Amino acid sequence: MFSFLKKDPLKKLNKAYYQKLEQAMHAQRNGDMRSYAALTAEAEELNKEINALKEAAET
Repeated sequence: MFSFLKKDPLKKLNKAYYQKLEQAMHAQRNGDMRSYAALTAEAEELNKEINALKEAAET
């Protein structure tokens, strides 16, 4: 009945993904390659979750 009030998990994951990428970019520009690598890895994990949700929604 009130499905329009439910939060979209895909939207939340996309926001977190782009925030991680932005943080990684700033770390890279500051020369902190270890943080850049860690943040990029976290972003890739979020991307895998996003793709899994998209595939589940399609079927």
